[in-house]
Amino acid sequence: MALRSYTFKVNCSIQRPSIPTKDEDLKASISSALKPFSRNLVHFPVVADIPKVVKETSIKLLDAFVDLVFEFVDQPLLPSQSNFAPVEEIGESFQVITVEGEIPDDFPEGVYIRNGSNPLFGGLKSTKSIFGKSRHIWIEGEGMLHALYFTREKGRGTWNTFYNNKHTRTETFKMEIHRKKPGFLPAVEGDSPAILMAYALNLLRFGVENKYLSNTSIFEHSKKYYSIAENHLPQEIDIYSLETLGNWNVNGAWSRPFTSHPKKAPGSGELVTMGIYPRKPYFELGVISADGMKMVHKVDLKFNRCTLCHDIGVTQRYNVIMDFPLTIDINRLIRGDSLIKYDKDGYARIGVMPRYGDANSVRWFGVQPSCVFHLINCFEDNDEVVVRGCKARESVLPRPGSKVKEFERFSKGSEETSSTKINNESLEESFFYRVCEWRLNMRTGEVKEKNVITNFFMEFPMINEKFIGLKNKFCYLQVVNNEVSSISDGLVKYRGLAKLQFEEDVELIKVEYHMLPEGNFCSGTTFVPKSQGVDEDDGWLVTFTHNENTNVSQVYIVDAKNFATHPIATITLPSRVPYGFHGAFMPL
Repeated sequence: MALRSYTFKVNCSIQRPSIPTKDEDLKASISSALKPFSRNLVHFPVVADIPKVVKETSIKLLDAFVDLVFEFVDQPLLPSQSNFAPVEEIGESFQVITVEGEIPDDFPEGVYIRNGSNPLFGGLKSTKSIFGKSRHIWIEGEGMLHALYFTREKGRGTWNTFYNNKHTRTETFKMEIHRKKPGFLPAVEGDSPAILMAYALNLLRFGVENKYLSNTSIFEHSKKYYSIAENHLPQEIDIYSLETLGNWNVNGAWSRPFTSHPKKAPGSGELVTMGIYPRKPYFELGVISADGMKMVHKVDLKFNRCTLCHDIGVTQRYNVIMDFPLTIDINRLIRGDSLIKYDKDGYARIGVMPRYGDANSVRWFGVQPSCVFHLINCFEDNDEVVVRGCKARESVLPRPGSKVKEFERFSKGSEETSSTKINNESLEESFFYRVCEWRLNMRTGEVKEKNVITNFFMEFPMINEKFIGLKNKFCYLQVVNNEVSSISDGLVKYRGLAKLQFEEDVELIKVEYHMLPEGNFCSGTTFVPKSQGVDEDDGWLVTFTHNENTNVSQVYIVDAKNFATHPIATITLPSRVPYGFHGAFMPL
C-alpha cells in the first residue's frame, strides 16, 4: 500500500514484464542499474541455450549461497497491528447464518469481494546478511481474495450468504509454495547494498526482481473478473470458486505492468489502462475494446522519469494522467539513496489527452507538488476538466530516515503519548490525505486548486460507478483514525466512513459520518447501487469490519441515503478477515 492501509504497490514499477525475458534484455536491465556493485553478476544469467541440468545446478548453487549468507527473520506485530497478520485459506465456501438486521429485498444478488495483502509462511520477513538489512513492507504480501456471496432461494426470496477466501495463484506464488519456505529476498526497503543484491539474486534465481503480488484490487471487464496489483498483469479469476485462471495480456497485445485502477470510458465501455516501468518507456497508456478482445490504442507518453502513478482518470472525451514527484530509480541505490523518493521541490502536473491521442496531444497543467494515489472522479464542466482526488503533502511510503519513523516513536512510546491525538500539524498535513479538487481550464490553461477541509482525514474514495467520467455529486471515503496508537510502521486503520456532497467549485455543502463502534475498523468499502435507483445515492455501502476487542470480523451494509444511522444488516463471518485494500461488488 505507507501511512494508509492499502495503498500502492511500492515495488510495482521494478517488475519485469510477464512475457519471457530475452538474454539481451536481462543483461541490459541489471547492467545499467547494478554496476559497479554487481557487475560480475550480469555475466552469470540463466542462458536459454545451456543444458537444463546446468541451469538447475546454477540455481541450486545460488540458493545455497542465499541460504548461507541471508537470514530470514519474522517481523513482529504490535498488539494494535494484530489484524494485519495473515490468515489461512478456509478451503471451501461456508454458509453464513449469523445476520443481525435484514438484507434489503432490493439488494442485488452478487458477490462482495475484497483484495488484500496476506503474506505466506506466517507473515512478512526481514533479512540480515553481510550486505546489510532489508525488509518486506506490508503492502508486499501475497494477494488474498475474501468474498461474501449473496443469493436468493428460488420461489422464496430468502437470502443465503456464503463466505470464502483464497490466495491468487501468480507464477511467483507457485514458486514460493513449491519451495515451502521464503525465497524472494526483500528488494524495496533497507540498506542499499542489501537491496541491490536482493534485486540481482531474485532476478538470477527466479527470472524476476520481486514477487507478483496481485493484492490491490479486483475489477470486471466484459463479464470477466481480474485480480491486480500494478507490478504485473491482471490475473483472471473464477468469481464463483476464486480459482486463478491465468494472466490476461489482451491476446498478447499488452506485456507491461497494468494499473490497479483501470477505468471504463463513459459511453463506449472501453477500458483505459496504463503501465509504468523503471526503464523507458516509463509510462504507456492503453485502450482495450469493450469486449476485452483487443487493444484499440496503445501509446508511449514519453515521460522522462518513472512516476509511481497508481490511478488514471477518464471523462467523456479525455484520459487524465497524474505525473507527481514520487519516483523510483534503481540507480539511486548505488548512490546510497532511497529506491523510492519524493521530491517536494520537483514538478507536478496533470495531463489531459484525447482518448486516442499521443504524447504530443497531452495538455499539461502544472500543479502544487504532492502525493496523489487515488482519484475520486474526473468530468468535463464547460471549458474545464475537473479532477477530484485524495492528496497528501508528502510521500506516505515508509523508507529509512523518513518522518514515518516519528510515528513509530510515538506509537511505541508511553501510554500517555500513545493515547493522545497527533497534534503536530506538519506530520498530519504531510502524511494524511484530504480531498482536493483541480479545475483545469482547457481554453485558458488556468488551474484552480482547492482542498476540502473536513473533521477527519480520509482515503480510499469510491462513487456510484455509473457516474465514472461524468459530473457527480457524491463521494464516499474511509475515515482515518487519527490516534497515534493506531499508526506505526506505515500501517493505518480506518475508523469509519464519510459521505461528501459537492456543489460548484467544490464548496462542500454536506458531510456525514458513519463511525464504527469503539475498537472496530473497516477496509475494502464499496458502493452498491440499486438496480432501479433514481438518485445518485440510491444504494448501499458495504464494508468488511473487524472488532479488535472480540477478534470477530463482519460485513456491514449501510444505507447510503440514511448514512449516519446504524447499519441495516451486520453479517458475522466464520473467519477473521485481515485489513486490506480495495473492494468491489460484482452483480451475478
